[in-house]
Amino acid sequence: MNWRDYFYFSKGERIALTVLTGLITAAWTTLLLADPWQQTSEPTVSPQPSSTPPQQDTLVAIKPDSTVKPAAPPIAAQEQRPSRRKQLFQSRYPRQQKYPEGTVVELNRADTTELKKVPGIGSAFSRRIVKFRNLLGGFYTVGQLQEVYGIDPERYESLKRWFKADTTQICKLKVNECSVKELSAHPYISYQQAKTIKRLVRQKQKLTGWEQLQLLEEFTEADRIRILPYLSFE
Repeated sequence: MNWRDYFYFSKGERIALTVLTGLITAAWTTLLLADPWQQTSEPTVSPQPSSTPPQQDTLVAIKPDSTVKPAAPPIAAQEQRPSRRKQLFQSRYPRQQKYPEGTVVELNRADTTELKKVPGIGSAFSRRIVKFRNLLGGFYTVGQLQEVYGIDPERYESLKRWFKADTTQICKLKVNECSVKELSAHPYISYQQAKTIKRLVRQKQKLTGWEQLQLLEEFTEADRIRILPYLSFE
C-alpha cells in the first residue's frame, strides 16, 4: 500500500474535518478572550447587634507631675517687672544725678564723672572735653568748649552758664626747652610755627617774650590771642 493512501480523504470527509477544525478554533478563541481572573463577589454579611452593653466613660485620676513648670505670668506682669539684664545694667551703671540749676563747675579741674553731672553732657561729651583739655593744657576761656567735637553753637549756649575757667590751672609750654615735636603737638601751633620758634631760640639763645615772635610773618594777632596763654618764656 502506498503511503498516500493514508492521507486520502473523500470529499465528505474533508468537509467534516474542515467543520471540526473551525469548531475547535472557535472554542479556543472563546476561552482565551474570557477573563480567567474574574472573581465572584463575596456575599455581604450584615452586622449582628452586639450583646455587650456600651462602655461608660471612666474618670481616671492623674497624679500631678512635680516636673510640670508653672504657667508663665501674664505679659503685662512681665513688662512691669524689669529683666535681670536691665537690673544688672542699672546696678553697674546707676542713673547719673545732675547738678541743680545755678551750679558752676571749674572746667580745668572737673573729671568725667563731674562733667556728666552737668545737664546736657553724657559719657561721650565728658570724654571729649577732657581729651581736648589735655591736648591744650587747659582752658583759658569757657568759649573754647565750642572747639570740642559735637558741641555746636546751640549746645554751647545751653552749657556755658555751668562752667568757669581758672587760667592758673593751665599747663604751659616752655618755649626755650621744648622740641619741635612737643610744640607742634599743641592744637594751636602748626609744625611750621614750631620750627620757626626753635630756629629763633637757636639764634637768640633764649626768647624772653612774645614780642620776639609777633614780628614774624608766621604769627598773626589771632595767633597771639590763642597761643600766648600756653607759652612760658622762663
